[in-house]
Amino acid sequence: MHKEFISDKVSIIGAGYVGATTAFALMMAGTTSEIALIDINEKKLAGEVLDLNHGISFVPQTYIHQGTFDDCADSNIVIITAGVGQKPGETRIDLLKRNIDVFRSIIPKVVERNRDCVILVVTNPVDILTYATLKISNLPENQVIGSGTVLDSARFKYLLSAHCKVASHNVHAYIIGEHGDTEVPAWSITNIAGMPIDRFCGQCGRNCLPNEKERIFNEVKNSAYKIIEGKGATYYAVALAVRRIVEAILRNENAILPVSSLMKGYYGISDVCLSLPSIVNEQGVERVLELPLSEEEIAGFRHSANTLKHILKEIGF
Repeated sequence: MHKEFISDKVSIIGAGYVGATTAFALMMAGTTSEIALIDINEKKLAGEVLDLNHGISFVPQTYIHQGTFDDCADSNIVIITAGVGQKPGETRIDLLKRNIDVFRSIIPKVVERNRDCVILVVTNPVDILTYATLKISNLPENQVIGSGTVLDSARFKYLLSAHCKVASHNVHAYIIGEHGDTEVPAWSITNIAGMPIDRFCGQCGRNCLPNEKERIFNEVKNSAYKIIEGKGATYYAVALAVRRIVEAILRNENAILPVSSLMKGYYGISDVCLSLPSIVNEQGVERVLELPLSEEEIAGFRHSANTLKHILKEIGF
C-alpha cells in the first residue's frame, strides 16, 4: 500500500450504537486527531456529533464532525459499522443478503475515493461481510480486515482471569475461527506467566473441575446473547476492541491481534475470512500466524471455515 497522504484520520460509516461508541472510545483515548462520522440518518448523526463535541474539553483534542463519503478520501482507516436490523420472521440468510446489498452500495463509494486506506469491517456477521468487502472492493487482501475474534478473545481472557484470580493482562489466550457459534478456543496455546493453562491450574491449588474449561468457553460463546437479552445490544467492549485495532494500524505497532482476514492455505483452509492471530500494522494485516494447535482445535477451525463457506455459497459468493 502506497499512502499519498499523511494523516491519522478515521472515518466511521454507521452512527448506531457501535459506530457512535467507537467514536467515543477513540476520542477518549486521543487515538486519532480527526473522526468523520457518516450515516444516512442525518438527524441522529447530528445529535451524536454534537453530544461527542460537548465533551471535547475533557479529552485530548479531536476534530469530530458529520462526514460524507468524500471524507474517506484522506482517511487512513474506514470503519464500517453500518447494517440493517432483522425484521420479524426474517431468516438469518435473508438479513445477510440485505446487509450485503448495503455493503454493495457503501464499498464502491469508499474505494472510488481512496484505494490506499485500510477498511475495517465491524458489522455482523463480520467474517462473511469482510469477505464480501474484499470481493466488492477488489482491494489488496491485507487492506480489508474484520474485527474478528478480538472481542471474543478479550471475553476469554476476562473469564480466565476471574477464574484464576490473575489480571486479565497476564492471561494470553485466543479464540479463533468464526466470530460466532463455531468459534474455537485455542486451549493448547493458552498460558499464564508462560505456563500452559493446565500447568498453572495445577499450581494454583483450587482443584478445578474437569468441566471448568467447557463452562468458561460456553460463557464466552454466549456472552453476546446474554448482553443482548439484558440491554438490547453490545457496544462498549466491541468499541474498545475496534479502538485497539485502530491503534495498532495508526501507530504501525506490529501488534498481534486475532482479526478476520482472507485465509490462504492455513490448516488447509483458503478463500474464506476467519480469525487467527495476525501481525497488524499500517498496512493492515502484514502476516497471519499459523499456531501449533491441537488436532481437535484444527478440526474445529476447519469446521468453522466450512460452515462459513456454505453460507457464502448460499448468498452467491
